[in-house]
Amino acid sequence: MADISEEERVIPPCKYEYLDHTADVQLHAWGDTLEEAFEQCAMAMFAYMTEIETVEIKEVKEIEAQGDDLLGLLFHFLDENLFLFCDDPYFIVRKVKITEFDRANFKMKARCYGEEFDLAKHPQGSEVKAITYSNMQVHENEGRCEVFVIIDI
Repeated sequence: MADISEEERVIPPCKYEYLDHTADVQLHAWGDTLEEAFEQCAMAMFAYMTEIETVEIKEVKEIEAQGDDLLGLLFHFLDENLFLFCDDPYFIVRKVKITEFDRANFKMKARCYGEEFDLAKHPQGSEVKAITYSNMQVHENEGRCEVFVIIDI
């Protein structure tokens, strides 16, 4: 089991919702900073896959993402998170914490906390097949940042 501090085990408040979409689902996440909105969007994606409250923080995985702009960075960040779940063994994430966020070069690093996915413990929700650029949005306002992402289910 990874050495995870008590502070790292604290789960942030939920700042996301699911919006109706014709054939897929749109994630809407927000936060005080753009980093928090990105983190919440990743957690929303995992919460769509299972009842997120059943996921314990037992391991930590580190990911990196890079894009050509903020939309590309968000896309690749979510895609890297989705890869964690699709890799063997399947890893379900409960909490995401961005550790580096380079706006000038559109690069980031994050720590993803969770455990190996187990159907006996984690109820199966909807499978997320892919992240899409369709109607992807990033809004930065003073005191509140929002992201909208449609995922293919």
